[in-house]
Amino acid sequence: MDDHKLERLRITFVAPPVAMSGGIRVIAIYAKMLAELGHRVVVVSPPAPPISLKQKLKSLLKHQIWPVRKPSVSHLDGLGLDHRVLSIHRAVTNQDVPDADIVIATWWETAEWVHALNASKGEKIYFIQGHEVFEFVPKERCRATYRLPLRKIVIAQWLANLMRDEYDDADVDVVSNSVDHQQFFALSRSKQARPTLGFLYHKTSLKGVDVVLVAVARLRKKYPELRVLCFGSHAPDDPAELADFIEFKESPAQDEIRDIYAQCDVWVTASRTEGFNLPAMEAMACRTPVVATKTGWPEEAISNGVNGYLVEVDDVDGLVQSVSRILELNDMAWREMSEAAFLTVADSSWMNSCAQFEAVLRRACQ
Repeated sequence: MDDHKLERLRITFVAPPVAMSGGIRVIAIYAKMLAELGHRVVVVSPPAPPISLKQKLKSLLKHQIWPVRKPSVSHLDGLGLDHRVLSIHRAVTNQDVPDADIVIATWWETAEWVHALNASKGEKIYFIQGHEVFEFVPKERCRATYRLPLRKIVIAQWLANLMRDEYDDADVDVVSNSVDHQQFFALSRSKQARPTLGFLYHKTSLKGVDVVLVAVARLRKKYPELRVLCFGSHAPDDPAELADFIEFKESPAQDEIRDIYAQCDVWVTASRTEGFNLPAMEAMACRTPVVATKTGWPEEAISNGVNGYLVEVDDVDGLVQSVSRILELNDMAWREMSEAAFLTVADSSWMNSCAQFEAVLRRACQ
């Protein structure tokens, strides 16, 4: 008999305020797929915090407007999931969470909340999508969450190694992120008639967009015909941040994102830290070689000169040199690199990843 017919799990994801981030996207994918398998899935999250007076005054001085919190838009929208948003921004507590078989923390702060829940809320899982010890969080509190007695699922081997080496936890399950080949795909192609580079715009300095922009400016001088494509969930606060020659698309549909990837000869990402880096995987699924910093999934997946190039964090010279190598390939050599990029992710499947994720949850219940 099919195992899925034997036991349906009650699963709760405890999320931070939801948005259009990659981390929320992965949570949404697993929540939806698990629900489609017949499990009872609930997502609980607080709303975004109110805008502070300091932020309002700063915005007023900079833009001469009084900022208002816009309604939240996230990857959970429209999926038909049971998503319960608290009335105000606060910690998630027992009264907010249904009794269940599994309860999953998805961010360092939610790990504190889940750890404090009653046992009736389910076996406690910590789904780790990055090492979240950032400058804008209380670092020691964040580090302490990785030492909590929660069963860990991580999205990449480097995170499993970190949990073992820095937090003395070797009993960690690795469930890699994947790519949806029905959304992200492209036919074999030649180099673009006009050399074309693409990158993701993000306001967070951790994504290293400032480094990409410096590299792009230098590349544009070197290759005056260079076309530069860019998309992001939000436009820059200052339109002048992106040069006039950069073609920016705000919050494009998935089909448009696929087309952006497939129009590029090279995809560039210069993150200073990265849990995974889904756009790099998606670009490869669209047969686009990737130049990336040595962070997250690209460090494990990219072989220099085969499917792209790796460079050091904040290395503008390395970005320029690596992109130049790809742009200057002859068509046959570029096609070989394009095919190698595609083959790197060809076997990746969200269905397989979800099956692994579900298996971890079942073992936790046992």
